[in-house]
Amino acid sequence: MRIRIVDAFTDRPFHGNPAGVLVLDGPFPDDAWLQQVAAEVNLSETAFVRPLPPGGEADWALRWFTPAGEVDLCGHATLATAHVLIEGGLAPGPVRFAARCGILTAGAGADGALTLDFPTSSLTPVEPSAEIARALGAPVVSVHDTAAHIGDLLVELADERTVRELRPDHAALRDRARRGVIVTAAAEDPAAGYDFVSRGFFPLHGIDEDPVTGSAHTALAPFWAARLGRTTLTGLQGGVRRGLVEVTLAGERTLLSGRAVTVIDGELLARP
Repeated sequence: MRIRIVDAFTDRPFHGNPAGVLVLDGPFPDDAWLQQVAAEVNLSETAFVRPLPPGGEADWALRWFTPAGEVDLCGHATLATAHVLIEGGLAPGPVRFAARCGILTAGAGADGALTLDFPTSSLTPVEPSAEIARALGAPVVSVHDTAAHIGDLLVELADERTVRELRPDHAALRDRARRGVIVTAAAEDPAAGYDFVSRGFFPLHGIDEDPVTGSAHTALAPFWAARLGRTTLTGLQGGVRRGLVEVTLAGERTLLSGRAVTVIDGELLARP
């Protein structure tokens, strides 16, 4: 079976967030095999996609696995999968995915950028705890819980420099959220080409830091739209590896736009 590694939310190899993509030609193999492949690929996400019969509400069934388990929603691996399907001629038009979180769509613009249509996350304010501040090693401005299909704590920090220089205690973060912790702050200089910065930590799923978390931007979009007074924004996420996510808040849906590039195209020999 053909397997690819795609860097998402970037137009350059070795930037953005890498994802494994495996296109299946039949039903999903058993979960144990899918999990073993994801552990072997050992990236933050590996996507498995298979075609669905024509005439339904979706064209492809899509699942995502971290090295430690399956997740309900993943942005960068969806972008990577759409890139593989569209570039390979397997999906000539917009792609409709059936996933655990519902129907997701992806399409390519004239400029080559891909746009994902995802559900907007709810934001529930919670009281900042001393434990989360100690685990992050920085003062906390505000904390919000996100929707069930995301399961992150969205933590606002004082400024961009604090986000960039953060060195959290990953072990102490493991039990702070259902999925992970996203830290964010306004851009120090919006003229630099982005409006806010973020970083994402997911030690509960075996990922100390995820370079660019598309799904988290369905919470970052309403968070920063309310503060900056605009519904179209650009986020820069990452520590060592970084990527840009264009977001457009459209009520209950959030559009996430970015680019992707395939860096490895090979063959998986261990069949189910």
